[in-house]
Amino acid sequence: MKVAIIPGDGIGKEVLPAALSVLDVFGLDIEKVPLEIGFGKWEKTGSAITDDDIALIRQCDCVLFGAITTVPDPNYKSVLVRMRKELDLYANIRPFTPLEKVKLPCAKKFDFVIVRENTEGMYSGVEELHEDVAYSTRIITRKGSTRIAEKACKIAKMRKKQLTIVHKANVLKSDSFFRDVCTGVAKKNDIRYNEMFVDAMAYDMILHPEKYDVIVTTNLFGDILSDEAAAMAGGLGLCPSANIGDKYALFEPIHGSAPDIAGKGIANPIAAILSVKMMLEWAGFNAEAKTIGQAVNNVLDNAIITPDLGGSYSTFDVSNAITKLIR
Repeated sequence: MKVAIIPGDGIGKEVLPAALSVLDVFGLDIEKVPLEIGFGKWEKTGSAITDDDIALIRQCDCVLFGAITTVPDPNYKSVLVRMRKELDLYANIRPFTPLEKVKLPCAKKFDFVIVRENTEGMYSGVEELHEDVAYSTRIITRKGSTRIAEKACKIAKMRKKQLTIVHKANVLKSDSFFRDVCTGVAKKNDIRYNEMFVDAMAYDMILHPEKYDVIVTTNLFGDILSDEAAAMAGGLGLCPSANIGDKYALFEPIHGSAPDIAGKGIANPIAAILSVKMMLEWAGFNAEAKTIGQAVNNVLDNAIITPDLGGSYSTFDVSNAITKLIR
């Protein structure tokens, strides 16, 4: 397997090497292809990601990504949006299951997955910026809605066969379209489903997280709900994600580049390590993935944790403890 390695910016340059140290313990036949992509490259060259970078990524099976800084400059184009579009990574998969021994703001147990459409919606990239007005075009297609609903149903079949379709169809015509496509796909796949308006969902997910299993929604709504879910699960530093297409995949922690703590060696590497776990599951290395999950829980049980979880250990203290357990 060939994997493009993109640390990115900020704490990405710390958590990804920590995660790779865990991956390396297994001695798997994985070729790593390092790439410099992100704000740092943009500062030096005027381009955060080039056509040559995309071409090199296409020669790999998947991408392991750290974090990215996106600056408020009209000349700076989102690296992740471009990769998701060019590699057609249409499904963003974010599982939320609280890890053992992590103090949570929510006392209830929950285990749900947010399946977010990843290439259109409000992040379609069709925008205009003028002196007195700005436009962002929200694009919802039948193809995009159908395939994300199919992906959500596929995941639901492996779980409880229960789907929640999140939208704002009472206000947005495009969401009525998305809802209707999703319900049709759910019926075809014999999946039980219910609907929730996104604002009601944001409220109810906090009060009754145990009710939900697989949640499917559009790009922006999924982005917001998954950050809310991360807070419920103990923090952004614990939550991994996968961007899946028919040919390629990209795995990354859901946190950003956190410039306020970058370079201090205190960033939580667990989200990046669990992203490696998701990559191994995708590639069929299930035993190794399970071992990572067990080792992470054991390290948390021993309170070897970074400051965001109330500890005093460094990024590499945590990853070294995990690699030691795996060995």
